[in-house]
Amino acid sequence: MAPTPTPKLMSSKVSSLNDSGMQSRSHQSLPKQTEGRTYSRYGPNANFTLSKAQQERELVKLPVLTPSQMSEWVAAKMRTVGIDVTLKPLGKQTGTDLELPPLVLGRYGKDPQKPTVLVYCHYDVQPASLEDGWKHEPFVMTAEDNGRLCGRGTSDDKGPLIGWINMIEAFQEVGVDVPANLVFCFEGMEETGSFGLREALEEEADKYFAEVDVVCIADVVWVSDEQLSIPQGLRGIIFYLVTITGARQDAHSGGFGGQISEPMVDMVNIMASLVDSNGKILIPGVYDNVQPVTEKEYESYKELNISEDSLYGGAGGRSLHDNQAEALIARWKKPSLSLHRIENALPGAGAVTSIPAKLVGKFSIRTVPFMKAEEIDVIVRKHIQDRFASLGSKNDIEIEAYPSDWFYEDAGHWNYQAAIRATRNVWGADPAMTCEGGSIPIALDFKKILKRNVLLLPVGRPTDGQHSTNEKLDKSNYINAIKLYGSYLREAATLWRENKNRVSSG
Repeated sequence: MAPTPTPKLMSSKVSSLNDSGMQSRSHQSLPKQTEGRTYSRYGPNANFTLSKAQQERELVKLPVLTPSQMSEWVAAKMRTVGIDVTLKPLGKQTGTDLELPPLVLGRYGKDPQKPTVLVYCHYDVQPASLEDGWKHEPFVMTAEDNGRLCGRGTSDDKGPLIGWINMIEAFQEVGVDVPANLVFCFEGMEETGSFGLREALEEEADKYFAEVDVVCIADVVWVSDEQLSIPQGLRGIIFYLVTITGARQDAHSGGFGGQISEPMVDMVNIMASLVDSNGKILIPGVYDNVQPVTEKEYESYKELNISEDSLYGGAGGRSLHDNQAEALIARWKKPSLSLHRIENALPGAGAVTSIPAKLVGKFSIRTVPFMKAEEIDVIVRKHIQDRFASLGSKNDIEIEAYPSDWFYEDAGHWNYQAAIRATRNVWGADPAMTCEGGSIPIALDFKKILKRNVLLLPVGRPTDGQHSTNEKLDKSNYINAIKLYGSYLREAATLWRENKNRVSSG
């Protein structure tokens, strides 16, 4: 496979993607080589960062099946650069005797003349095995000739995590102080719901995290392989379980078809009433609080440099939209409803002719500003109950909902401005300010509980395959991630001091 192309930005002016007062910037093409930039402004050099790839190789070897080993490895590696590490137990998984992987907390520096940045990453990964279709052993990092570092977690999120430790090493190697105080929060349950994290944040908000000025989450990717970006918004999600129960056990359709009420008939009817084939949500009232897209936003979406492969993530899906702008609006600015599956029906090939006694339908709604989850839940439940009642079914129905709100951050804050400057320093061009169609519940947890500005700082590319086979992180992204972290902290320290002086003099 050919090497991933060097990212490029449009040469024309791109307007800001929101009406938050951010300035439009002129985007230039990225330089082909960024490794030779001087340390003082851009961070460590290429030879240093490449020598540190061995550390990511070691971390990739530790599969998700050994969370205690992974947390201990991460803690030990943090201590080698002088980070004061604390392992915070999170208790046991509900209903089991299994201990949850601990939070790995760390503190580096406590200078009152510097800002304190809380860095979040996670050290757990998605399951993987060679039988899934991997080209290489997933837990052995393989450096391919095309410049890709392949292995489970290289992009999500072991690579970004180890990059922070590499960054501290780089400053130490040249005898320069890290520009900011750092507080680390590395968790081991992100891929399975971040159990215990919210409670830990609430418990430590006025203790371990009391002196934090801003938060940086390094668990996102660019909007496309060709377009540098920093997301300032995320859609929320309301996940639904609809359970329909009929008989006490599955029945034979030959003996009972036409005699008993069948849950599958009800389930298919209800699921089909939620959304049409063009993606329009059919539940009345869902769109009531959705903000219209401005002409300025529409034009800016048209000018983003996104290939069709990046736009659709290489999935090969058939687009519902005529152009890039409409596709991005559907992803970022409008709610969507997706049907996921109907469970408890017998799996397998062949002519299965039983009547399932109980079914669980799963679907979710992605929400956008300024939709309120509690209001959406009310109208969704009413729609389902009304539809079920109209069927005259003799079955029973139960509805469960699990909401997580949308997230939108102030990109004019010095935290985001530092990231914009750092991206320009390292990659040679300005990032576009974008949104994400997915949801990262922890971003909202950090914002609500700590009441701090939360930055989403991309490292990888959307074609990294984070949750699929053959996950990779391009070597150029790994090198520049370490530079990006260092430059971000330097710019953050400068802007923090300017803001502090402005407040004190005003």
